[in-house]
Amino acid sequence: MSDSPAARLQQLFDGHRLTPTQRRIAHCMVRRAADVPFLSSVELAELAGVSQPSVTRFAVALGFDGYPALRKHLREVAPTEPSRGEDKYNEYQQAVQAEIENLKHLSELLADPRPVEEAGRILAASRPLPVLGLRAASSQARGFAYFAAKVHPDVRLLDESGSMLTDRIDGARRAGASALLCFALPRHPREVVDALAYAQEQGLTVVTVADSAFAPVAAHSDLLIPAAVGTGLAFDTACAPMLLGRVLLEAMCDDLPDAQARLEEFDAKAAARGLFVE
Repeated sequence: MSDSPAARLQQLFDGHRLTPTQRRIAHCMVRRAADVPFLSSVELAELAGVSQPSVTRFAVALGFDGYPALRKHLREVAPTEPSRGEDKYNEYQQAVQAEIENLKHLSELLADPRPVEEAGRILAASRPLPVLGLRAASSQARGFAYFAAKVHPDVRLLDESGSMLTDRIDGARRAGASALLCFALPRHPREVVDALAYAQEQGLTVVTVADSAFAPVAAHSDLLIPAAVGTGLAFDTACAPMLLGRVLLEAMCDDLPDAQARLEEFDAKAAARGLFVE
């Protein structure tokens, strides 16, 4: 399957820590992926609303000698002609299409289920199971913890930063935790990197869902499974990391022998209490 121009650009940006101005340029390039290989640095600067020197510094940050080298690279991997304003999708649709590409990449990654199955075994065996996610990743961690608590006997959500974070990691370790699940999304808080380093020092096996295999948390993860975020809008979108979290939840359930019984017990109690509207 050939990658779309937007997907190739996203792969180019992976592993680079970009400034807010550089991220703005990157977003502009993704939105105009078919045209970018044919734009001058001045034209790209005008489209992104930045200075021409910022475009040059952006190219250098990606590892090129300058913008001409970046443009030459893009022409080698892009379609032979610019879109000339005839793009099939508007910028909002392009963001959705980019997320669809992210999900396709995740599907291809899951063709080898062994990393996810290993992660499921590790998470199922940890009692308690701490689940970490700060800032942009807090919603991913909270969603996982909400559902995991229905099948796992002791799930502990760690979604608040500060000095209490290491205390709660210590508490989980004293209670018998053997692993920690982390959701790590850009921009990566330094506290998350420090927390994972501390967790490993305490003997916890760290399983991480991150936007890239080259994310800053990689150095402190025993098992990292990547799921790209969408960068086509002003704020990142995280459909693939969310879905990967549910896949890990499924793999964990497969290694919890009483998972189905717990779900049935919850359903029975919910029905007795009239918890949900039918």
